[in-house]
Amino acid sequence: MMIKSQKGKVFSIISLAVLLACMHGCKNREISGTKPNIIFILADDMGYNVPGCYGGDSIYTPNIDALAKGGILFSEAYSGCSVCAPARASLMTGLHTGHVSLRGNTGGIALPSRDTTFTQILKSAGYTVGGFGKWGLGDVGTEGVAEKHGFDIFFGYYHQIHAHFYYTDYLWRNSRKVEVLNAHGDSASYAHYRIMKEMKQFITDNRAGPFFCFGSWTLPHTDDDGNAQIPESDPAYILYNDKPWTDDEKKYAGMNTRVDHDLGEIIKLLKELNINRNTVVIFSSDNGGGEKYNPTFKVSGKLKGFKHQFYEGGIKVPLIFYWPGRIEPGSRCEMPCYFADMMPTILDLAGIEDLLPVKTDGISMVPSLFGEHIQEKHEYMYWELPAFDWTNNVYPENGLQQAIRIDDWKMLRHDTHEAWELFDLSVDQEENHNLASEHPDIVVRLMDLIKMNRTKMPEQIEPEMSEGKWYR
Repeated sequence: MMIKSQKGKVFSIISLAVLLACMHGCKNREISGTKPNIIFILADDMGYNVPGCYGGDSIYTPNIDALAKGGILFSEAYSGCSVCAPARASLMTGLHTGHVSLRGNTGGIALPSRDTTFTQILKSAGYTVGGFGKWGLGDVGTEGVAEKHGFDIFFGYYHQIHAHFYYTDYLWRNSRKVEVLNAHGDSASYAHYRIMKEMKQFITDNRAGPFFCFGSWTLPHTDDDGNAQIPESDPAYILYNDKPWTDDEKKYAGMNTRVDHDLGEIIKLLKELNINRNTVVIFSSDNGGGEKYNPTFKVSGKLKGFKHQFYEGGIKVPLIFYWPGRIEPGSRCEMPCYFADMMPTILDLAGIEDLLPVKTDGISMVPSLFGEHIQEKHEYMYWELPAFDWTNNVYPENGLQQAIRIDDWKMLRHDTHEAWELFDLSVDQEENHNLASEHPDIVVRLMDLIKMNRTKMPEQIEPEMSEGKWYR
């Protein structure tokens, strides 16, 4: 199938190989018998335009910027969805949200055992696997808990609504409750501090490697009341004392800078342990930023939309890979990729790409990381998100958001009763000019492609809770 763009360029949507879209070429891949350690740090709701290296100019992110300067920045990276749980399910399984089993975002739905995660494969290949922060793919007592998906240790929150409480009186370690003392809003009980301590200890204890460490941090997601939460004694908050912002805005900025600071602490620890040159560090965000702090911080930059939406601002995310001595510093890649690509990429980095499941929607981005001349390209990228009626506890039949991207064409709709919108991203990154009426043939072709490449959503089941409780 051939589709012609607005500018007259012809693109094939079935091509499997294209010339690398990276600039400032990287060194060729160096083969080593030693499996690298891999650290994946995932911020929660950090907008595409927040880090300075992505255009942000209001919030201090020197360590994220340094990571990009020392590694490779992906300018066309997308999440797996515009909200937490399905995005994380896509990340872990290598499946897009039209194929993965977990598609709802109510907080405790379990990722079923039939969905293989890359952490299970890493563990089978000799990696020690740890996770720290927010899981969001199954509450305690379900088949979705992290330790049933390849994790040797998980410390933090299982149910994602629990993760909205920064001053909780307990966290979980491998489904065993861990009390957090003094849950009264002081810095001693700020949950992220404890999570960071546990993560750093895991890295230290497993420095002989190989290990995979998932820092699935809750910051800068707001609390359950929609407000930013960080101790007023935190230097990341104090940094903004002189800004002409509301206190809530200062705390939001502080949460983002706390993420940046702790990323820097992880890099520092790797150097102290002398394992930085055998450790890949990946940084991203689970979806776009929320609308609340716009326009003060311009979390989406010039992009349209925010979290919950399939416009660029809702699903485009920062993505940086850093590996000293292997990835050329200051590299940049403009080839589109998304969370489904993380499974094949991580397994490829670990040298176990032959263990990749047959049914995945991702491609390895390793050729792009190392400046190789041929990089497989997506035939298409697809997203979907079912709406949920919290009053009646049902998924409305017409409440399905969908989006698809092929080359520079992107088509989306907010539910099945709405007309499709079509954009040419090569000339309209802001998605201001709907071309659906001008190119009905392309709309039909993309609709057909969606029908062929998604499955019916399985039943999305929340675990039963005691009356009045949302999570265990």
